[in-house]
Amino acid sequence: MTQTKLRIGVVGCGNISMAYLRNAPLFGGVQITACADIFPEAAARRAAEFGLRAMDVEGLMAAPDVDLILNLTVPAAHYDVSMQALSAGKHVFTEKPLAVTAEAGRSLVQEAARRGLALGSAPDTFLGAAGRTARRLIEGGAIGAPVTGTAFMLGRGMEHWHPDPGFYYQPGAGPVLDMGPYYLTMMVNLMGPVRRVQAVATSGQSERLITAPGPKTGTSFPVGTPTSVLSLLEFACGASVTFGASWDVFRHSNHPIELHGTKGSLRLPDPDTFGGIVALSDRGADWQQTDTAQMTYGAVNWPIDCPDRANYRMLGLADLARAITEGRSPRASGDLALHVLDIMEAILRAGETGQAQTITGSLAQPKELREDEAESLLA
Repeated sequence: MTQTKLRIGVVGCGNISMAYLRNAPLFGGVQITACADIFPEAAARRAAEFGLRAMDVEGLMAAPDVDLILNLTVPAAHYDVSMQALSAGKHVFTEKPLAVTAEAGRSLVQEAARRGLALGSAPDTFLGAAGRTARRLIEGGAIGAPVTGTAFMLGRGMEHWHPDPGFYYQPGAGPVLDMGPYYLTMMVNLMGPVRRVQAVATSGQSERLITAPGPKTGTSFPVGTPTSVLSLLEFACGASVTFGASWDVFRHSNHPIELHGTKGSLRLPDPDTFGGIVALSDRGADWQQTDTAQMTYGAVNWPIDCPDRANYRMLGLADLARAITEGRSPRASGDLALHVLDIMEAILRAGETGQAQTITGSLAQPKELREDEAESLLA
């Protein structure tokens, strides 16, 4: 490429596209120029809102002034759209998960490598202010060698706010596949790859009642996948972490992620955000808290009308654009997303069979994003 910015075409103009489109101007190395959707009116609406060119999907794939496809379609379409983009010679960044199966995800990684194209995937939250702070502390030996820890994603599910939530509770979804990428990606970034998992899985209800406003209010739907999964992750570094994911919990007091090492303990905020408070206990001393709101990609900025969290989606894509020019792997890479997908499949398989599962293959821990590098990605 000779142009200064990576020119991006968005496929999928639903709710998640708003975060990417609003955040794109923050970054200097990327520019969203066009958008497409299977519903032309959705593409036309986003194009009018953000000054883009609305196209059909086939036209966008063939556009000579689009270098990368940002795949924001529903998970079931991730593989087809990403493979179509790679086949058209475009780089790809996709929303999570990379694909709905590890086999499909592996095919994408192999195709991108064969064609010499960059492949990246959400989540990129681990590159935010909280994730960078935690990584710096661990790399600096603040907790010593990681030994054990806990991670919990616990709640009541979707039916109280989503008007048609049935698909969240079927095979290919569930709490592990839907929310697991945030937690697992954060921990792999901090401690490296996972080599083995064990798990137990259950469901609190065989049917769920929709209470959210909408045409299906008061109706029930069947549950087809486990809604409570408790797993044990064995990392290649030797640490073991309990990871619980459930949509059967009314209320709890567990922290999202806690890691404990030979010298201290580290507490992280919700990994579905880019900021928050990171707390360190040195050899059992009181928690010393670091509010990352003043750091790059840590300030509260979302939702736009009433902000309560830090959301800088596009950060991973900006790093991918820089990676292309530097000839290196992006941090939020397809390889990382595939490893996380392998872990999630292994968790569900272990829960189904009752047998420990070994994660095959290898993964290089993502390169740490230094503060000066993070700032340099800004426009």
